[in-house]
Amino acid sequence: MNTMPHAGDAARDDFLGQPKGLFVCFFTEMWERFSFYGMKALLLLYLLKHHRFSDDMGYDLIGAYGGLVYAVPVIGGLVADRWLGMRKAVVLGGILLCLGHLGMAVEGADARVVNGVVVRDEGALQVFYLSLALIIMGVGFLKPNISTIVGKLYAQDDPRRDSGFTLFYAGINVGGLFAGLICAFLGETYGWKYGFGAAGIGMLAGLGMFLWGQKYLQGHAEPRDPAALRQRIGPLSREWWIYLCAFGGVAIVWQLIQRTWTVQGAMHLVALAFVSWFVWFLLRQCNKVEREQMIALLVTILGVLVFFTLYEQTYGSWLTFTDRLMTKDMFPSLVSDASGTLPWSLFVMFASVPLMVLALRASDHGNRALARWLIVLLVAGMAVACFRDVVLVPQTAGSLTFLGSFFIVLLSPLFAWLWPWLEARGRNPGKPMKSAIGLLFAALSFLPLIAAAKIAGAGTMASVWWLVLAYFILEIGEMCLSPIGLSAVTQLSVARVVGLMMGGFWLATAYSEMLAAQFGKLASLDIPEGGTINVAEAAAKYGDLFQLLMWIGLGSALLFLLLAPLLRRMMHGVK
Repeated sequence: MNTMPHAGDAARDDFLGQPKGLFVCFFTEMWERFSFYGMKALLLLYLLKHHRFSDDMGYDLIGAYGGLVYAVPVIGGLVADRWLGMRKAVVLGGILLCLGHLGMAVEGADARVVNGVVVRDEGALQVFYLSLALIIMGVGFLKPNISTIVGKLYAQDDPRRDSGFTLFYAGINVGGLFAGLICAFLGETYGWKYGFGAAGIGMLAGLGMFLWGQKYLQGHAEPRDPAALRQRIGPLSREWWIYLCAFGGVAIVWQLIQRTWTVQGAMHLVALAFVSWFVWFLLRQCNKVEREQMIALLVTILGVLVFFTLYEQTYGSWLTFTDRLMTKDMFPSLVSDASGTLPWSLFVMFASVPLMVLALRASDHGNRALARWLIVLLVAGMAVACFRDVVLVPQTAGSLTFLGSFFIVLLSPLFAWLWPWLEARGRNPGKPMKSAIGLLFAALSFLPLIAAAKIAGAGTMASVWWLVLAYFILEIGEMCLSPIGLSAVTQLSVARVVGLMMGGFWLATAYSEMLAAQFGKLASLDIPEGGTINVAEAAAKYGDLFQLLMWIGLGSALLFLLLAPLLRRMMHGVK
């Protein structure tokens, strides 16, 4: 049985006012998100340019991939919670992710057109699909469990809990920020294998950090019942059966991802089954208060689904629009020649693990001043590298995806101050109103891109600053809506089905990935071999899509605004 450490032990286990285990989880998740978003920034462009997928095929694949990435963690979290334990689940997930990301570096030959037919390197494609399956299963085991470990580092009444999670989620966004600047830049400038390879090496660094830092996790990540894990079932222990089933899951996903219609069909069936169960549970198992709170929760989840359907255009239609019809450099007069250029972020990020290890060891030996200066050096290095790589290095469509995480890092301190400030004055908007505000800003983020499409339609490449403005507005919306989803599940769900409702939340997020891809297909272009884009037609298609999504967002925001008073009453005091 694990016990909480004594006060003296806790003091020695602290660093910068937080448990040292937090920084182990921070860097593990930072590198996992670096590898994940680095690959995601390249994925659609890689499919369209290297394997010559049509736009429709590319959107279908990223929709199926995104859906599975958010659906499988429901299983990974349950397996870890019941049997495997979080440490073993994170290590298994990390190994799968390393294999998957490194497999993505196997490009094969460029696809070519022979007698009007696209001929692809089928062997390389199968490695690609297998790599996607490994990544999907790896995320499924790692992502839900690393967050759970962070929660277990704090007692329930520990006042540092909220600030600890704020730091942890900053790690996600630091990883996402540098993913574009490093992986996407390398992939589009030097070759796809270098971008995907950097993502794989990044995941190796994260796994190494997690394995090294086990002593700082205080035993909280161990299996709940080690005896049950060792129990033999036939020729093998339960633990080895779990590992075999995980690789069996990889084999199944490997086949599913090549048949995107099966993923879409499965999503529809799961959604139908969930709604059917939900209606039955409301009518047969809930009292009046529980019923109203559960309905309010479902409406909140639907709002999150709509928001992320709009948000995920950043890796779909926004990405191809930027690639085809926009300038890329924010300060073109300052940009140097790309030849021979490597991002400084590459060196700073790979120096981050040894610097963090040295800082924690210095803290262990009581040299806290040195530990703090090492962290200051790391943060300063990241800031300088980011400035240089944004201002002086040529940007690509994929590298510009860094803007999402950049604005989250920039806005997080403001919103961390804003919500308590409003709460102290009794003006903090509740969850329904925050949903409405988030959806409103998501809708408004398409306005700059509508303007950019009009400029491009006149025959001029639209300025990248329209994209910068769109990201800024979108991330304001995310900062309003991001605190809502998971907290709503824990606060509004009937206690005996909170796990199932959490699964429903992640499945809704998975569904939004699929919907985002289907909307993106409305702007698909048919580009003839050796031909050029019909700029006017392309700009019109993108403009129509952006207008449609803007109106969907505005309509959803208005609906939540009108429903807010009713939903607030149905929440029965939950803020």
